[in-house]
Amino acid sequence: MAMKHLLLTAAAAVSLILPAFAEEPAAIPSPGEIVAAAPASDWVAIAPSDLLVMDLAPDAKGKARRVVIQLMPAPFSQGWIGNIRKLAAAHWWDGTSVNRVQDNYVAQWGDATEKKALPPGLVAVPESGYVTRAIPTFERVFSVNGRAFLARSGSKGPPPPSPLDKSEDIYADAVGFAEGWPVAGGERSEYWPIHCYGAVGVGRNMSPDTGSGAELYAVIGHAPRHLDRNIAVIGRVVGGIEHLSSLPRGTGALGFYEDAAERVAIRSIRVATELRAADQPHFEYLSTESDSFARYADARQNRRDPFFIKPAGGADICNIPVPVRPVPAK
Repeated sequence: MAMKHLLLTAAAAVSLILPAFAEEPAAIPSPGEIVAAAPASDWVAIAPSDLLVMDLAPDAKGKARRVVIQLMPAPFSQGWIGNIRKLAAAHWWDGTSVNRVQDNYVAQWGDATEKKALPPGLVAVPESGYVTRAIPTFERVFSVNGRAFLARSGSKGPPPPSPLDKSEDIYADAVGFAEGWPVAGGERSEYWPIHCYGAVGVGRNMSPDTGSGAELYAVIGHAPRHLDRNIAVIGRVVGGIEHLSSLPRGTGALGFYEDAAERVAIRSIRVATELRAADQPHFEYLSTESDSFARYADARQNRRDPFFIKPAGGADICNIPVPVRPVPAK
């Protein structure tokens, strides 16, 4: 009994010497980890009929370069998108080029000579087409004054509570996501798409020209939101943005290539449904009304994963890019 008592006493002494270890707190997931863990039911397929496929000439090593653009849904920019569908059906872009690459701004493509005849049936879209008064369904609203604006405008909803409501947007009364797209709203109950990284817009001349859709550009730098409501946004790059953002910068005014040899040839631009089934790309986006997206958006504005020291407490709408991923062909 004495030995047993001694052993117990020794064990008790050890417990006094060694510190008590609490359980390790659960690791806080990063935005990417939240997206990776999103269930299949939170993803929305993008119709091939809404994908524009641009095949550039191969790079210096012979590697193929494909850029895939998702066209915006109604009610946004539909006049220009109708023209773009006609241009693609006419194979108008075949043999044109990427002719402008301006650092931290845009990569632009079309007919550098401005002499190629346009196909018949294109419409001239008025400047009023930059906005719509058709009220979209906002699935997430990310601005402190956005809810009051949407209540006044009679927006469908109401949108679910957002972790970003304390953020304030300096370009619009309301910003949020409608059917997976970043959208803004403002005076006179108008709504418009936003110039974020990867956004695709229509090049134009001086007002009142609004562009036909034959000259397009993709944002490859900081979000130029001063262009909102001044140029039509018709879509976003969902695949292959690196084939535009990595191009040499033009040395001419506004980043235009001064030498025709610098231009990057465009082999073809097609709506995906015109391609053979085996060649059609497939993509899906994370539903902006899903719980996974809500957690992702919160993580984007408040990074709590191990590398970060202090959460930012807010985020610009363009710093919450909607996750889009390719889907293997079935």
